[in-house]
Amino acid sequence: MTRDLEIVLLRSFVTVVRAGSISRAAATLGQTQPALSQQVRKLERTVGRPLLHRSPSGVSPTRAGEELLPYAERILSLSAQALTETGRVLTGRCGVGLLEDLAASQLPQALADLARLHPDATLEVLSMSDAAMREVYDTGRVQLVLNEVAAIPGPPRRTVRRPLVWAIGQGMDVAADPLPVVPFSDTCS
Repeated sequence: MTRDLEIVLLRSFVTVVRAGSISRAAATLGQTQPALSQQVRKLERTVGRPLLHRSPSGVSPTRAGEELLPYAERILSLSAQALTETGRVLTGRCGVGLLEDLAASQLPQALADLARLHPDATLEVLSMSDAAMREVYDTGRVQLVLNEVAAIPGPPRRTVRRPLVWAIGQGMDVAADPLPVVPFSDTCS
């Protein structure tokens, strides 16, 4: 049988722990104390261990409760984030300058997906020579340039380096002399 952690129960548990009292947590959540106690007991049954030490002065988490608490908080945070992100609408315009190899791969499908998901957003993608890229960047037509560092106008704000990877076709003899190579630009040697 599959067991799931219900978000409502996790929210109740986190609120109780933070409040230090079931009655204070019930007031915060707008519930009755018996209903909130029942939710915490249901979560304890799901987990299979007591989560709270109950005393006349309030409650505190057991060891199992302490272990569950960061997970419960993270699940609640991810749930809130998912609801926020799925409701977000992109609008406006952004220009991006790309190396030709980046623009030619899976970009058409990514742009089609963007247009379908965010019809009010405009993304202009330019692939051009280094000199032309500098010009459109300087004039503000593009706000993001993905290119070789030497070709970027001015010092880059962020640089990401990736290792060089050689791809060969099946059955290729890498010991061949000369080794046939297809460079993508005159800077590749």
